[in-house]
Amino acid sequence: MAFPVVLLASPRSFCAGVERAIDIVDRLLDQRGGPIHVRKQIVHNSHVVTDLEARGAVFVDELDAVPDGATVVFSAHGVSPAVREEAARRGLDVIDATCPLVTKVHAEAKRYAARGDTVVLIGHAGHEEVEGTLGEAPSRTVLVETVADVEELEVADPTRVSYLTQTTLAMDDTAEVLAALREKFPALRGPSSVDICYASTNRQDAVREIAREADVVLVVGSPNSSNSVRLVETARRMGTPAHLIDDVSGIREDWLDGTRVVGVSAGASAPPRLVDEVVEALGAWDVQVRETARETIRFTLPAAVRATPGRS
Repeated sequence: MAFPVVLLASPRSFCAGVERAIDIVDRLLDQRGGPIHVRKQIVHNSHVVTDLEARGAVFVDELDAVPDGATVVFSAHGVSPAVREEAARRGLDVIDATCPLVTKVHAEAKRYAARGDTVVLIGHAGHEEVEGTLGEAPSRTVLVETVADVEELEVADPTRVSYLTQTTLAMDDTAEVLAALREKFPALRGPSSVDICYASTNRQDAVREIAREADVVLVVGSPNSSNSVRLVETARRMGTPAHLIDDVSGIREDWLDGTRVVGVSAGASAPPRLVDEVVEALGAWDVQVRETARETIRFTLPAAVRATPGRS
């Protein structure tokens, strides 16, 4: 394969929340050695999970697979209060890698429910972040995914409704659902800004930029990564063919037949090295970066992992 131009989206790959979560597990393995148990995938990327497993991380679906008193890390997607209570009851040493932006959504869910509102969560059923948020006030929170869901929604008091969003949604889809909520519930209240995180928004903006010029867009990310899937949808919404690949081995040559400009991006949980391997495989004569934002956000690590010798 060799193509005249590769357009490289920027920002792409790891965000601050993902870097923090992976760093937490890395440091725990440095400090304590394996096994370090992690509830669910620390972030939604198969390569990250495989690399950490090789170092001694053990990924489990639920806490019943973690020995009493062992160290367990909660993934970047957050957990419900019920999971925290179970961990405390079992005497587990919990290190919380929940992204601070997800923690913010949990706090809003509790606050809105406490003031007596029905909390409408815009998100995808079954996603770990959504399950954790729903668990904050399960009797007062309802999930909607589409405009059709909003049309069917009935609440106890239409004047007391608040909304929240999953952090990894597509801005365009969310705007449609939110508009339907505002039309149905004119008194709708919510956060001062939509909870879709800066990283998801920035990566979607960058993909729009490359999709304007590219014949096809390749997005590096695992199939269970919500924000990666949203990047593919964003490019396709621009009218540009787009494909999700876990790594360079996922590229199909027929996608690239007759192509002169290939756009490349990566979800917030995809390691940068995977993008480098894709660009190298494409063998472009010219690699051009399209930067739409510069990210400088960093999140503080939990106190329990900050003191690793030789690291800052």
